[in-house]
Amino acid sequence: MPVELRVLRYFLAVAQEESITRAAAQLHLTQPALSRQLMQLEQELGVRLFHRSRTHIRLTDEGLLLRRRAQQLLDLAEKTAREFAARETELMGEIAIGAGETRSMTFLSQAIRTFRERYPKVTFRIFSANADDVKERLDMGLLDMGLLTEPVDVGKYAFCRMQEKDRWGVLVRTDSPLAAGDAVTPRALESVPLLVSGRESVQRELESWFGERWDRLHIAATFNLILNAANMVRCGVGAALGFDLNLAFDDLRFLPLSPAVETGTVLVWKKDQTLTPVVEAFHQHIKDIQQAPQGEENKGQI
Repeated sequence: MPVELRVLRYFLAVAQEESITRAAAQLHLTQPALSRQLMQLEQELGVRLFHRSRTHIRLTDEGLLLRRRAQQLLDLAEKTAREFAARETELMGEIAIGAGETRSMTFLSQAIRTFRERYPKVTFRIFSANADDVKERLDMGLLDMGLLTEPVDVGKYAFCRMQEKDRWGVLVRTDSPLAAGDAVTPRALESVPLLVSGRESVQRELESWFGERWDRLHIAATFNLILNAANMVRCGVGAALGFDLNLAFDDLRFLPLSPAVETGTVLVWKKDQTLTPVVEAFHQHIKDIQQAPQGEENKGQI
């Protein structure tokens, strides 16, 4: 039997509050009515979703899985409702874009600004994550587009390549011996605790650059967001390998890799998907920017 979205909303409220009493008050339901809905949900799915005690309830492993899926289903339902509402009026609505940490985000930001100057009722929702997480949400229909840093498999996507490339380097504290140089070599990083991307494909690219020294490196931690990595660098955990995002840190310094390593970026969307009018208009706006002559006003290139 299909599970109703209304029941999923009930389930998420209980999962958040960890209390049927508090969730019932929030949902304007009686406690017995909400309890019956939860028991029926467990019966329909054939699993136990909660560990119950006198003071609170917590999710089982099956409940944790359902919480993730339920939130994704409700996000998709709300996104679909907004898209249908947008079709009935002037160009308006929401465009959901996933993006990694890349200098090409400047291009995208400028494109968003010029698009909104023309269509001020359009809003954008940005989901920040690494390429693997963005692709997952693209495939589920939760995102309209994704700004992905290479290496990434784009075989099942339509895409346009960004002109800006990201330069690899290492983020170190200003009191680090490395900070006295202008660049870093594989040999210089051999004895330094390192923070690296958690993506396996990126680690393979770094392994190629380090060569035989890769197996001798001291990997202290992995990360997917450079701001968190910068905090760890500041606290002395190690030096962070990542892109030069032109971020200013008073107590940190970015040093490029030598020999130099650069990474491309692609803007992708699912092939052969039916686009909403607002997303189709933004796709065309991106194409117009990419094809505009150099130096043209509002081109939006970095």
